[in-house]
Amino acid sequence: MSDYFRQNAVKTSFANSESWIMLSSIEQQIKQKIERVGTPLKDWDIRINYGIKTGFNNAFIIDGTKRKELMDMDPKSEEIIRPILRGRDIQKYYKDFSDLYIINVHNGIKSKNLQPIKIDDYPAIKRHLDVFYKELAKRSDKGITPYNLRNCDYLYDFNQNKIIYPNMTKFLPFVYDDGQFLTNQKCYIITGNNIEYLTAFFNSSLFKYCFRDNFPELQGGTRELSKIFFDKIKILQVSEEINSSFKNLITKLQQFKRKGIKTKEIEVEIDHHIFKLYDLTVEEINEIGFIEIQ
Repeated sequence: MSDYFRQNAVKTSFANSESWIMLSSIEQQIKQKIERVGTPLKDWDIRINYGIKTGFNNAFIIDGTKRKELMDMDPKSEEIIRPILRGRDIQKYYKDFSDLYIINVHNGIKSKNLQPIKIDDYPAIKRHLDVFYKELAKRSDKGITPYNLRNCDYLYDFNQNKIIYPNMTKFLPFVYDDGQFLTNQKCYIITGNNIEYLTAFFNSSLFKYCFRDNFPELQGGTRELSKIFFDKIKILQVSEEINSSFKNLITKLQQFKRKGIKTKEIEVEIDHHIFKLYDLTVEEINEIGFIEIQ
């Protein structure tokens, strides 16, 4: 054993106190190649934020049946009832909508001159929330009234095209959303430039190969995908033209998902487009392969 270590040992220097992982020579070669041409996500023109925290989901999150009931009682209710996704609803490239909605009694945004929702303008919703009034009043994170949600300065970001991903996950799934879904606190959203390309990159085999271990592993192989870990990841920036080409592939892939058509062929195609961007060799591509976390 001692002879083996003497023959195969490699000297390594550590320039700072950040966490580190053990990599083979080819793993180091690939990761260094990727990071050498990449820009840390903290320097991209993107924003990463967590989902809506209600303080009492039983009152604010409703199913489709309750939504219809409230809208039948008062059609105006539809104005502040929005579809919502949870962490468990996020799959690779696909959102598994569970017919759940959030009553978005937002607290306004002063910087954008958006006024808080006045609950008296929505009598059917007020009657629904009144059932939970004691619990609503106890919340430490309520808005200007017990009916209002806490402040959310990035509320408009949910209306933009965005990436949604769960905050804790074994499978590292990312979905591109152009449907103005809101999310609960079990998700993060990414808005900004070139998010179609980023969706493809985050779902790619290259991302899983190089960066899965950048996220702390919790019990059962689950990873914590907090913003502080994403900020340090270095990714190659691309042109609008390249971003558009990835958007076309993602649109096609999501159409297949909705129809129940297998998408591995498109996913492999996306992988190879990304490999080409990074000018990976045949040896490096074969080393990475197609990674599907089970």
